[in-house]
Amino acid sequence: MVYIADFEAFMQESEELYRASPLGTRYCIKYRHCDGKLVLKVTDDKRCLQFKTDQQQDLKKLERITAMFFALFASGELPEAAAEPMAVDTPAAAASQQPQGGQAKGGAKGRRKG
Repeated sequence: MVYIADFEAFMQESEELYRASPLGTRYCIKYRHCDGKLVLKVTDDKRCLQFKTDQQQDLKKLERITAMFFALFASGELPEAAAEPMAVDTPAAAASQQPQGGQAKGGAKGRRKG
């Protein structure tokens, strides 16, 4: 088993491994809470690639590679959006997406039922 230290190299080699053998390739995510370690594993039973981290910042990388594999598993092709790094949500961007106004639809309007 090969642990790859650079995530970009791991992602590129994982995609190449999948494209070489799409029906035999598996993608596995393992998290050990007691150790705080995350291990990503891609294998086709002949070659095994692994990436290990204990950094919380690397969760965005996990989302990125998972999105890449979902696209590859579903359609066999990688859309351009999955190949690019995902945008980081900021509190200001999240606030601008929330609906304007006092209450959400279906909320309590000061009346009691029953």
